[in-house]
Amino acid sequence: MTDTTTAATTDTPLEKVLGAAKAKALATHLDLHTAGDLIYHFPRRYDERGEHTDMRKLEVGEQVTLLAQVKSATVRPMRQRRGNMLEITIGDGSGATLTCTFFNQAWRERELRTGRWGLFAGKVTDFRGKRQLNGPAYQLLKADATQDEAAEEIEEFAGALIPVYPAAAAVPTWTIARYVREVLENFQPPEDPLPGTVRASRNLIGIGKALREIHRPSSDKDLHLAKYRLKWDEAFAVQLTLVQRKARASALPGRARPRSEAGLLAAFDATLPYELTEGQAQVGEEIAADLAREHPMHRLLQGEVGSGKTLVAVRAMLQVVDAGGQAALLAPTEVLATQHHRSIGAQLGALGRAGELDGDPDGTQLTLVTGSLGAAARRAALAKVADGSAGIVVGTHALLYEGVDFHDLALVVVDEQHRFGVEQRDALRAKAAQPPHVLVMTATPIPRTVAMTVYGDLETSTLSQLPRGRSPIASHVVPPERPAFLERAWQRVREEVKAGHQAYVVCPRIGATEAEEDEQPPSDNEPARRPPLAVMEVAPILSEGPLHGLRIGILHGKLPADEKDAVMRRFAAGELDVLVATTVIEVGVDVPNSTVMIIMDADRFGVSQLHQLRGRVGRGSAPGICLLVTEAAEGTPARERLDAVASTTDGFRLAELDLEQRREGDVLGALQSGRHSHLRLLSLLRDSKLITDARAEASELVGEDPTLAKHPALLASVTALVDEERAEYLEKG
Repeated sequence: MTDTTTAATTDTPLEKVLGAAKAKALATHLDLHTAGDLIYHFPRRYDERGEHTDMRKLEVGEQVTLLAQVKSATVRPMRQRRGNMLEITIGDGSGATLTCTFFNQAWRERELRTGRWGLFAGKVTDFRGKRQLNGPAYQLLKADATQDEAAEEIEEFAGALIPVYPAAAAVPTWTIARYVREVLENFQPPEDPLPGTVRASRNLIGIGKALREIHRPSSDKDLHLAKYRLKWDEAFAVQLTLVQRKARASALPGRARPRSEAGLLAAFDATLPYELTEGQAQVGEEIAADLAREHPMHRLLQGEVGSGKTLVAVRAMLQVVDAGGQAALLAPTEVLATQHHRSIGAQLGALGRAGELDGDPDGTQLTLVTGSLGAAARRAALAKVADGSAGIVVGTHALLYEGVDFHDLALVVVDEQHRFGVEQRDALRAKAAQPPHVLVMTATPIPRTVAMTVYGDLETSTLSQLPRGRSPIASHVVPPERPAFLERAWQRVREEVKAGHQAYVVCPRIGATEAEEDEQPPSDNEPARRPPLAVMEVAPILSEGPLHGLRIGILHGKLPADEKDAVMRRFAAGELDVLVATTVIEVGVDVPNSTVMIIMDADRFGVSQLHQLRGRVGRGSAPGICLLVTEAAEGTPARERLDAVASTTDGFRLAELDLEQRREGDVLGALQSGRHSHLRLLSLLRDSKLITDARAEASELVGEDPTLAKHPALLASVTALVDEERAEYLEKG
């Protein structure tokens, strides 16, 4: 039996509150185990009679929960097989109706009488042009004996907000709502974790009222206040964690690496054939000042594709070498590591070839460490790393292996950091005698609130200018309804090659035998699609067809490292006209002579990925063009996404668009952890002001109470929302 005499706290097992059977269902199907788990299982939306879900806007394939009234009920025999079918028509007050069908369940007609109101849940299907719910789950409102009583019940119910929960087939939303009501009857809310001063200054209601109103709102206004308060809890917990981490990092001891007036950096700057952009100069000063402090730098450098981040990183590495230390650049792929090694070598010239016949005796050595190095080359490279003669080391995750020992690792530069796991980044940092300076680079523009929330423990520098002489990129969608456009696209490639330029053709996958699990299956409401186009299929078609006679190369991640390097060298040297590749070329590949890119099945890529890819062209003096080939029909979300990419080269605007179109949890996933992360309500897009305010309050509070020792309830709340594992993730990010 359920104990209804003892108040339930957030830690009370559900079995004690609801009984064994109900608790087991919630644990098995929704992974909810305590009263707190259930109370923090917030509704995902609220239905309101007559206006909650407009039946006129339902789409086939959509999973819906409707509050509706039975308009009619009919039982008839089935034509094709034995048995009967109950067909009821329901309406929601909008004027539209929907049919619900039940097979061999005529007995339901007794309760699904005309005039009854209830909640109906299921998938919208289409049968002979009519929308219907096939065998929906349902729960009727309080039983009514007469029409007058039904009218009275509906009147009483009018305007009430009905919570709709994330549910499971075995535990539908109304069952969850009933269990929540049972728990709330004897629920003792936790001590309010927010300091009274914060609640007062931000006009926030108490935690107890917020938790009740989020489930059983008295009005729209009360629901708004409850959501606002609970969003504050989430944002404040995250920002407190980040501010604390930032404060701890700034207090760590580190070795200063100040700039030298007459060292390698000065010599390098003197050889540059162009002036730094205003942004590069400013960011360079910020980094130089960080490196000169006796605390490790922890800075995020973000910038548009082609904005010159690598040059900024090279200057930082030279400053460290001037100060007697070593710098390591960690790249996510061998192609990118090799490309970095080659381009940095070209930038440094003789300054990076100390000890060689044509090297500058006052320079340093640039060394590459990858997994595919031969035994002799690897031994030679590791010896230079260990004795310190290699001042700048470029490598892949091979740098993390045992046996790679640095003489004095002072600066770690992580390129495209989102491609590395926490453990990998931390392993490289652990190779330093003291905490090294860390510079994290990304060419994926990050919206301000995402940067503040996901990278909030880093100082952030942004490069928004493109270097002088960089050409514009025009982008166009090549749609299925205009087949002539694709023919014209291949003609354009031939024209660019004839003019002495080169082209990329990008495909979503490598070949027909590629593991099927790498493909994204269609969702329930999407038609089945053909497999994505593959490099190994497209290349011969182009070679024998529209690009016949051109020199075509193939590049993908499964090629042996020496073959990948050979292909890239041939393409960079102009020995190949067209490179058919996967997204292995997405970042870091720099061939200024490339002017055109055709992305096949462009709708299979994300917004930021498309923006990254097209940044590979237009890197020289000739203008670039990017053509987005798609089978997505006009008016579909996929097509609208491509149209948006084609309409602007503003990476930060596209990052906002990407955030709008992705599930919020995809972004907040870096913060969520454990079985029951409570980051349920916060929207990085819609709640930017709230996040900014929470950051300000967090900074002030941590300044007064760095460990939150004076606020134990708040500390417990922060721990529940952002557990230690994820806090470490943020610190190491």
